[in-house]
Amino acid sequence: MPVSAIKEFLKFEAAGGILLALAAVVALILANTPLYTFYDAFLSVPVSVQVGDLIIAKPLLLWINDGLMAVFFFLVGLEIKREALDGELSDLRKAMLPIIAAVGGMVVPAGIYVLLNLGNPGGLPGWAIPAATDIAFALGVLSLLGARVPTALKVFLLALAIIDDLGAIIIIAIFYTADLSVISLVLAAICLVALLTLNLAGVRRKTPFILIGVVMWVCVLKSGVHATLAGVALAFFIPLAKDSEGESPLRTMEHALHPWVAYGILPLFALANAGVSFAGMGFGDLFAPVPLGIALGLFLGKQIGVVAFGFAAVRLGICRLPEGTNWLAYYGVALLTGIGFTMSLFIGTLAFSDPANLVGVRIGVIGGSILSGVMGYIVLQFALSGDRRPADEETSLRTGGVTGGSHGD
Repeated sequence: MPVSAIKEFLKFEAAGGILLALAAVVALILANTPLYTFYDAFLSVPVSVQVGDLIIAKPLLLWINDGLMAVFFFLVGLEIKREALDGELSDLRKAMLPIIAAVGGMVVPAGIYVLLNLGNPGGLPGWAIPAATDIAFALGVLSLLGARVPTALKVFLLALAIIDDLGAIIIIAIFYTADLSVISLVLAAICLVALLTLNLAGVRRKTPFILIGVVMWVCVLKSGVHATLAGVALAFFIPLAKDSEGESPLRTMEHALHPWVAYGILPLFALANAGVSFAGMGFGDLFAPVPLGIALGLFLGKQIGVVAFGFAAVRLGICRLPEGTNWLAYYGVALLTGIGFTMSLFIGTLAFSDPANLVGVRIGVIGGSILSGVMGYIVLQFALSGDRRPADEETSLRTGGVTGGSHGD
């Protein structure tokens, strides 16, 4: 992946993360002032689209969560495919550390959440909520440290978050589905076959893929599988190879969608889903199993999982730390992976329908994400302020005692 492309991607994600934070703050203000009436009315506005006998009628909130977020997942799918075929994840040696760290960062938080909710069966469906990482927020915090952050460290965080997103997509597909409609699933499968045919036939025009993708989204929406997965499925069939004019359909679409997602869709999602009213809430409510499990899963589980799994992988000689970094900087990034905002809130909307649990989800996600972001920033500020050990010691720590050669770039 070209360095210029990486920098442009990081620029969009970092700026989008800051806007995302502002949208969340606005949502909290709206939910805790007399403006809440207008806020709730806005999200409850009924919106319907009808073509013949087919009608899709949902409140605005669900159009945002099921419709606009499908575009977000489409972009995530494009990023995953590009990284897997022509990016950091295409080289297994480079990909091993973010893959292993991401697995640890999903397993440990989920385990912590389950342990804290064993006596609360109604809360167990939310086990996957703290397993997610928000790319935009995490890179937004990292961008506050400026040019001191090594590019390799940024790319590592980006790769880890992308793998994390893939894990979240798989979890949603397997565990968060409603009653399935066989007819709708068959129609969605036909759309997949059509997309595969276009890809194998060497079609490079984007319009046919998009039209079939829209039809597939409607089929998936009606099938019981969450509609956002249609965006991921469509992305995997968009060609990466260049067309007759020397342009890659995948790269072109990814580039065009980035600003819309970073500056529009994600802030709107935050505005619609981060609003939690603290009216009538006591201090003890913060320590209920659901919010506590999410907060500790994000803040403790993420850092423990990413550090422990990554440390073991480096010590075993499977991989090495990103170039120009040390363990303290790695720990700082591990803390940032505990910012689970967008994807965690999204999984929360799938896991629970009870308003009380949804309030707990928002409290836990916001609390855990803030703790992770603040502590991550503090640790990285210290880690990147200067070199604190001799070069030979640093090299030994970074490689885990493994010499050169087969584990390097």
